[in-house]
Amino acid sequence: MNKKEILQILINKISTKIQTFENLINETRASSNDTKSSMGDKYETGREMLQQEINNIQRQLNETLTQQTFLKKLTTGTCKKVQNGALVKTNMGLFYISVSAGEIIFDNTKVMTISSEAPLAKAMFGKSDGESFLINNINHKIKNIW
Repeated sequence: MNKKEILQILINKISTKIQTFENLINETRASSNDTKSSMGDKYETGREMLQQEINNIQRQLNETLTQQTFLKKLTTGTCKKVQNGALVKTNMGLFYISVSAGEIIFDNTKVMTISSEAPLAKAMFGKSDGESFLINNINHKIKNIW
C-alpha cells in the first residue's frame, strides 16, 4: 500500500472541502448584501439568519482547516504499531488513522479515513500485526500495518 498517495488523495479531498466552504461564505455574504429592503424588522431577521449561516459555515471551515494542518504533520513512513498516520488492515476493512473524512478509493480498494478520536481508532491504538481487539462486541484482528 502506498500511504503517500493515500495521504495526497486525502489532502486533495480536504482542500476541495475548504474551497467549497470559502465559496459558500462568499456567496452567502453576497446574498446578504442583496437582501436590503425597506421592510424594517423582516430585513433584520433575514440578515441575522444569513449571519448565523455564515457563522455555521465558518465553524465548519475552521474544523476543516484544523484537519488540513493535522494532515500536513502526518508521517508517510511505515508504522510498527497503530498510531496517527498508520494504515491498518483488519478482518473488517482498511482504515487510515488520520482525520474523519469518510471513504476514499485507492487502487479499487475502499479505505476508511478515521480520526484518532474515533472509538475504533482508540481501540486499535498501540496494537501490532496479529493482535485482536473488541469493539461493539465484534472481534477485530489486525492483519497488517503500514
